Amino acid sequence: MLYPSIDKLLTKVDSKYLLVNIVSKRVKEIKETDHLQMKETEYKSQKNIGRALEEISKGLIHLD
Repeated sequence: MLYPSIDKLLTKVDSKYLLVNIVSKRVKEIKETDHLQMKETEYKSQKNIGRALEEISKGLIHLD
């Protein structure tokens, strides 16, 4: 099962398209800078896409 769930993510972001856009930008940022919002041991996912989704779920990425 996907963690975090799409239902939980859509409470933070208005649409799936916006979610994909935000996640892709965050993944590129992680690859370029190796900067994570949480400690590596706190993430459930090992891949950057999952980590970006977890950051959105926890409210660490602010949408303006």
